[in-house]
Amino acid sequence: MREAADPRARLPRTVWALGLVSLFMDASSESIHGLLPLFLTVTLGASAATVGLIDGVGEAVASVTKMLSGTLSDRIGRRKPLVLLGYGLAAVSKPLFPLASSAVVVFLARIADRFGKGLRGAPRDALVADVTPPELRGRAFGLRQTLDTVGAIIGPLAAVALMAAFADDMRLVFWVATIPAVIAALVVWLGVKDDAAPSSGAGDTGQRFRLAELRKLPRDFWRVIAIATVFTLARFSEAFLVLKANAVGLPMALAPLVLVAMSVVYAAGSYPAGAWADRAPPRRTLIAGLACLIAADATLAAAASVAVAFAGIGLWGAHMALSQGLMGKLVADHAPPELRGSCYGVFHLTTGLATLAASVSAGLLWDKIGSDATFLAGAIFAALALVMTWRARPS
Repeated sequence: MREAADPRARLPRTVWALGLVSLFMDASSESIHGLLPLFLTVTLGASAATVGLIDGVGEAVASVTKMLSGTLSDRIGRRKPLVLLGYGLAAVSKPLFPLASSAVVVFLARIADRFGKGLRGAPRDALVADVTPPELRGRAFGLRQTLDTVGAIIGPLAAVALMAAFADDMRLVFWVATIPAVIAALVVWLGVKDDAAPSSGAGDTGQRFRLAELRKLPRDFWRVIAIATVFTLARFSEAFLVLKANAVGLPMALAPLVLVAMSVVYAAGSYPAGAWADRAPPRRTLIAGLACLIAADATLAAAASVAVAFAGIGLWGAHMALSQGLMGKLVADHAPPELRGSCYGVFHLTTGLATLAASVSAGLLWDKIGSDATFLAGAIFAALALVMTWRARPS
């Protein structure tokens, strides 16, 4: 029987602090990301395949780094140093975007930014799981994701306002976006408590993650990884949502509204979805999320107007709300506590490589066949993940 969460229980302050950090960093990143596909294609003359390659390689770098940082945080028994280093590197990399004169410079900036994301990702998720009682983990990951997504709303809205104020000068918008990134790093430094990880601490080689440990991980953990990987093959970069909306008539200056629309739905649904996952079998939440992704891909493939494109973008946000926090909870539920950071690293590595494959494939399909093929391919992989989830044991 599932343990019911006490509705009066409070989430730890560390969870709230990390949520605020995510808010500021996402406000920075998404104000850039909302314009970056058009900055690459219109200002720098890059192709859709290049956009997919830059985003895909960036996420793959982040995922490989998460594997290493998660393992390291288990070994040293501390999470905060890696979290702080990751957010600090992301803040330092932001000025490279307005300085970019070619797609190569954007690529390098994106790699540096995603490397920072990789350094902080697995230790941050492990820290959330460390400090939160198991019966509240769905809410904890849902709250952090909600605050993260609030930042993803603020950032693009600010970008739209700044584009109007700066006469569509994207470089000036990118300069302003560095400010919340610096604030995020300061909040980690001053506001996040470094609660001890479950491992024994620095120098405890008994907790070092080795490849042999993979065989000891529970079978249900590998089921989560398998489903998440196929799921991620259907979730290429949101840059293609921006390109689709622009292709059917959305003006360049309003392009960040794509991420706003997605993020409003995402933020509104993340915490309720986490609470639902705490009360009911998580499989139900995941199936609902996959159904929303299939509907989103089908709608975007058929979209010939801005209104229909935004309907698909809203469904995309719904699938994110139903699935992203849930995946964090499922990894925590099925990972040994002393290897929790390493297990998050495995999760992010496999899904990051899937993101690379999905984004590069999406860009090639877009250039060679058209946007319809990109979204229909995503729907096929989402349907495959739904079948895998449906057939999996309820645990």
